[in-house]
Amino acid sequence: QVQLVESGGGLVQAGGSLRLSCAASGRTISSYRMGWFRQAPGKDREFVAGISWSLNNGGNTNYADSVKGRFTISRDNAKNTVYLQMNALKPEDTALYYCAAPLKPWGPGSPPRRENDYDVWGQGTQVTVSS
Repeated sequence: QVQLVESGGGLVQAGGSLRLSCAASGRTISSYRMGWFRQAPGKDREFVAGISWSLNNGGNTNYADSVKGRFTISRDNAKNTVYLQMNALKPEDTALYYCAAPLKPWGPGSPPRRENDYDVWGQGTQVTVSS
């Protein structure tokens, strides 16, 4: 059974950086699209970034407009881990960040942006950005 475990969250000042990690067990991530979502208090969970499957640590990526140019999603298949590098953080980036994956491998090149396209979720890691 596949499991996803996020780590790397914390408290950071505005303008700072954090790198989130999502370690997968029970499957190899190279053949799966992966995504990051976040949920702020009182708000719905929203898409942050996604990466397509790739056998060589590459993959197509897409981002929410609110994080484009500041966040970077990447993968390390050897470590079975997906990362979210977050730079120039803003107080509005404060949220619980989740890693997610579909049950089915492969799929179209563009990673999905809808929650319903993902079946497996981690427990989340908290990111708090102070002003």
